[in-house]
Amino acid sequence: MPTPPAPPRLTLEVFSDLRCPFCYLELPELEALEDRFGHDIRVVWRPFELRPEPEPALDPHCDYLNELWRDAVLPMAQERGLSMRQPNIQPRSRLALETLAWAERRYRDTPSASQVAALRKALFSGFFEDSLDLSDPGALAEIANQLGLDGAALEASLAAGEDREAVQASREEGQALGVHGVPALRFLVDGEHAGILSGAQPRRQLFLAVERLQDALRQHEGKRTP
Repeated sequence: MPTPPAPPRLTLEVFSDLRCPFCYLELPELEALEDRFGHDIRVVWRPFELRPEPEPALDPHCDYLNELWRDAVLPMAQERGLSMRQPNIQPRSRLALETLAWAERRYRDTPSASQVAALRKALFSGFFEDSLDLSDPGALAEIANQLGLDGAALEASLAAGEDREAVQASREEGQALGVHGVPALRFLVDGEHAGILSGAQPRRQLFLAVERLQDALRQHEGKRTP
């Protein structure tokens, strides 16, 4: 029996919120990173809800969001090949983040594990192309069903709040690390904190960060070699 590969020494934790357009804009860059480095790095998505209750939600067409989309989001979407439209709603994202936590927990080590990434992409695209209500358990369950996941089990889990504490704990951990906005990209080497990049990064910056960490690991190993 072949020996399984050793776990990667590099980890990238992506603190993100499904309502954040820049988190969706980072998705193709992170996919390119995984294609480039393969098993050399593990990418872990971490929930970080923006403006959680009781903070008031933004008007979906307030001046701030209108200017943000016109001046930053849409130009970057064109550069990165994503079709995006400014949503007509600004729902709470907690249930959608709990949906992803549920999927990770339920399907991570099963033949349906790849559908977790598909679910994340479907929620992002649903909100940023069709104004999907991320706070509607029925809508979330329908998308899960479309991907072959158990939508009824998801609705029951959301109603019971099974992943609520995990989602909140992830946000608190991010805040303790100094994360106040998303996306925030935290690198770890052998489980130890190795720095955070804030904001949507171009893939060349991600590649450079990983290559520098790999170089540092090689130099460290070289010093240990007798």
